[in-house]
Amino acid sequence: PAVDPENGRPFSSHGLVACLREGARRFGWDGRDPRHRARREGRWLVGTGVASSTYPARRAPSAAVARVDPSGLFHVEIGAVDIGTGAWTVLTQIAADALEQPVERVRVAIGDSGLPPAMGAGGSMGTASWGSAVIDACGNLRARLLELDDVIPAEGLEARGQVGPNPEARQFSMHSFGAQFAEVRVDEDTGEVRVARLLGVFACGRILNPKTARSQLLGGMTMGLSMALHEASVLDPHLGAYVNHDLASYHVAAHADVRDVEATWIDEEDSHVNPMGAKGLGEVGIVGTAAAIANAVHHATGIRVRDLPITLDKLLA
Repeated sequence: PAVDPENGRPFSSHGLVACLREGARRFGWDGRDPRHRARREGRWLVGTGVASSTYPARRAPSAAVARVDPSGLFHVEIGAVDIGTGAWTVLTQIAADALEQPVERVRVAIGDSGLPPAMGAGGSMGTASWGSAVIDACGNLRARLLELDDVIPAEGLEARGQVGPNPEARQFSMHSFGAQFAEVRVDEDTGEVRVARLLGVFACGRILNPKTARSQLLGGMTMGLSMALHEASVLDPHLGAYVNHDLASYHVAAHADVRDVEATWIDEEDSHVNPMGAKGLGEVGIVGTAAAIANAVHHATGIRVRDLPITLDKLLA
């Protein structure tokens, strides 16, 4: 729909249908037999499933400082943190673009509480929040340099920038979207489930760095696979404490569980979300993966599992 059914606001952009169509084309959905238990390879029942994904595209208050030293080297400081998502890399790219400088002339400092305050890493809004503050600071620095005809003072030059929540969020509903496709094999005798193939196609606005974006989406889909087949918390009903509180008893996907996983995206422009036109993609890769796997298991076996993880007993009962 063009309008968000939860709040009645129009979507700033809505790429779900395009994701589903592109995913169906890449996955070979047209050749699918919709009947349960229709395809087998030896003792393995084979099924395919699809599910859609969405995650809100938000922004949180953040501040940054941009300065240029007498040698012409640019420094950008922000209290952001890189937890392995590639934030350091993409913030350097954003700053270089905003300053109209090559990345080799830009130094970004993060991860220090003495730097300008910024939101923590989470909610798929780090890049949207930090990047917007960096663009504001760098734009202010560029404006000051233009006033000086690009002559750098002997003491250097500094400018600050900051952003708050996106005011356009009052007018538009802003989301990343995706479509996940899964192929599974289920051992008819033991109930063992193997995910043979995963494909995710996403609409996340402007992709700032394809390498780090793909890495995050693949990681999210792997987490979704882990949610579907392994992860479960066991609560002690007498003490109210979690029994499986380490990786020896709380199972997560290992390398052998993850086979053919592909993540890609459609081209999407959205001028409302932030100055970069980028939407969060750290978590949208997780959202639909478990549902796609559950649908594929249902297609393979005819058994509908509605509580995760999908374990042997639920398929052999």
